[in-house]
Formats: sequence, C-alpha cells, structure tokens
Amino acid sequence: MTYILIGILIIGGIAFLYANQKNKGTKQKSKFKAEQKADSMPEKKFFASDSLSFSEKLNKTKELYPFKKWREAFFEYEMEQYTEENCNAAKIIFDNLIDKLIALGENGNEKMKIAIFEKAVLSLNELENKVEGLIETGEREDLCELIDQITIGSGLKPSDYADGEGIADLWREW
Repeated sequence: MTYILIGILIIGGIAFLYANQKNKGTKQKSKFKAEQKADSMPEKKFFASDSLSFSEKLNKTKELYPFKKWREAFFEYEMEQYTEENCNAAKIIFDNLIDKLIALGENGNEKMKIAIFEKAVLSLNELENKVEGLIETGEREDLCELIDQITIGSGLKPSDYADGEGIADLWREW
C-alpha cells in the first residue's frame, strides 16, 4: 500500500511539472492582472529627476540593460544561449530603439514612437526564434521592465498599451 501511494505521488508530481512546463510560455491575461499591473506601473520610478533631458532619460535606461547578467549566466550555469554574440544582438536592438527615439525627439508623433517600439519587439521575436531559450521567464521580465522604462523615458505610459500590460505586449511572442 505504501508503494502505491508513493507511486501515485510521483506520477502526480510529474504530471504537475509537465502541465506547468507546457503553460510556461503562454500569456495568461486577466482583467484583474491588467488592472493590478496598471496600478503599480513605475511611471516615474526610474526618472526621479525631471531635470533630465529627453536624450538623457533614454540613455539612462541603458543602466537597466540585463545583458551583462545574462552573459554571467553563460559562464556560471553553462547556459549556452547567452553567448557574447547573442547578448550583443539583443543589446543592439535596444541601442537602435533608443537611438531612433532620440532622433525622433521628445515631441515626436506618438504613432511614430509606437512604430519604433514595434520594430524593436519584432526584432526580439526574431532573435528568440533564432536562439531558442534566449528569452525565458526571468529574461522576459527583464526585457518587459526595460521596455516599460524606455516607454516612460520616451514620454509614453506603459499602462496605456495592451490593456495595461505595456507596449511590448502588443507584439511580443516571448
């Protein structure tokens, strides 16, 4: 009888892990979650000083780049997807995003700013498709937070997009 119970617990545990792994990449949205995130959006968290210029705000978001941390995971945990080449590819996407927003300017058209974000997120989708496992749960959180802060730096509010989820959620597949 004891062996049967242990077997049932093991099988149940395996089934639970399988079900959670299967749902890992699925976006689960609920009205409550969207409202909760919108209420807690860090609209001014990173930019404590309003004395920063538009370009200074956007360039300051580079301090939030997670790519060095990802690169350390390559060495510490032997996570092969975080090669220098792959991390640099992600960094270049964000450098281009910031450079294009700066070139557009603080008073640039909102639709044009959104188009710049769309290109960056679609480029991240392509990179993730090329390098499977590059953007997992922790990395997704890093990138969404970074994109939210860049959104704020560009003069937009993340809570205004994708039912409060942030602008990246309009196009992201990761």
